[in-house]
Amino acid sequence: MNPSRLGWATLPLVLALAACGGGGNDTPSPAPPVAGDRIEPYDPSGTAKVATSQQPVSPVVSAQATRTIALGALTAVKGVVSATPGTPLQIGEARSVADTATVAATAALLRWQPTARGTQAAALRFTADGAYGVRLGVLVQSLPEGAVLRFYGEQGAGAMEVRASELQDIAARNARGGADDTTARTYWSPDFSGPQTTLEVEIPAAASPAAVRLSVPRLSHFTLAPAQAEQAFAQKVGESGSCNVDATCRPEFNDQSRSVARMIFVRDDGKSYLCTGTLLNDAASSGTPYFLSANHCISTQAVASTLTTDWFYRSSSCGTATVNPAAVRVTGGAALLYASATTDTAFMQLNSQAPAGIVYAGSYFGGVGVGTALAGVHHPQGDLQKVSLGSMQRYSTCVDNSCRSSNADDGTFLTLGWQEGTTEGGSSGSAAFVTFGERRYVVGQLLGGTASCAARDGVDYYGRFDTSYRTALRRWLNPAAGL
Repeated sequence: MNPSRLGWATLPLVLALAACGGGGNDTPSPAPPVAGDRIEPYDPSGTAKVATSQQPVSPVVSAQATRTIALGALTAVKGVVSATPGTPLQIGEARSVADTATVAATAALLRWQPTARGTQAAALRFTADGAYGVRLGVLVQSLPEGAVLRFYGEQGAGAMEVRASELQDIAARNARGGADDTTARTYWSPDFSGPQTTLEVEIPAAASPAAVRLSVPRLSHFTLAPAQAEQAFAQKVGESGSCNVDATCRPEFNDQSRSVARMIFVRDDGKSYLCTGTLLNDAASSGTPYFLSANHCISTQAVASTLTTDWFYRSSSCGTATVNPAAVRVTGGAALLYASATTDTAFMQLNSQAPAGIVYAGSYFGGVGVGTALAGVHHPQGDLQKVSLGSMQRYSTCVDNSCRSSNADDGTFLTLGWQEGTTEGGSSGSAAFVTFGERRYVVGQLLGGTASCAARDGVDYYGRFDTSYRTALRRWLNPAAGL
């Protein structure tokens, strides 16, 4: 197994299972789906899109008026941290920030300035030497009505903002999800693919700066080594295994490619991670941005609130290592609707609308038999999007990071072997697709396994979508079907 992939504590057991085939699995391949067994994909191209609450904006505080909090280099740069059982691929380390650890210390650094639009604002620039991205953990105690937090990288590029009312909603959602007060109130900024992120606070002219009660006790320092490009989406280009197949080289998967996003998120400890997720259609083709990934990636509301997604993150043309110029990042996090370790499912609704040009993937819940051809679309090692081709080998049950052979009645995972391509760390949560005619449908999402470019006989385990659909997901995807 590739050491940077999701691993198993009981690797010999898994390898033995991969060789034994398993009894009780002689289920025939499914017939083509019939009405009631699937939700069709939805391509909204040409239809009006719902505007998001976070549009690109410009800074209002000059660089000269911005205080800088400088952190040196990490004493030991870990680079990409190998995944351990039950965890996604780690890409960033937490760092404490002494200068802004408390409300009082932060307030003392803010230099309030009048703005041209009749408000007042102050900004703090955070730099972390050697970082390939910086996400700020802003602990918000209170803000005056009408306040806005704004974040941007060097020269204000790609600035985004979040309003006080939105921060209140996020904190309340996190608290309802079980987060403690500090975790619930911590807002994690996006990163800007470099060693610098600026926090700008803008309040109404009549508001008192003393009403701004926030701090930045820590940040997440990305340890990714980018390729030689400096553009916003350059991290991890070309770092996946050589057997992976460039998605752009397989145009027949273009619709699925447009459904899949690279995920970046921060856990409560301040460490950052990569996974893959898929946008799902509902039976009404409502355009609601439902998003499927793995429970071992995101299992709490507080972590879902930190989610950013990179769409169309693929090569500009077949076989090149240059990033598609249409790549776009969506911030704003997600509402976690359902999470289960039984099928390793994380089902969310993005808080911001998905970008124009996407496709909402179809899904199939009629059951997948042994021998069925399946495909995966994913971001191994966080790299540009890849396609893997394989087949269903058997059903499995995975508990406590150990998988055993099972049958169609009891197995909660599909076991896949690959004929072309593979999966790696960063692929976690990505969907497996079954093909019927000219359309493809989601049938599961990736937990992990033993497959790699070096282990062609290895297998991967995908949580069964038909199980999670019948257990819970249909209440959102197909409420008319009832429970």
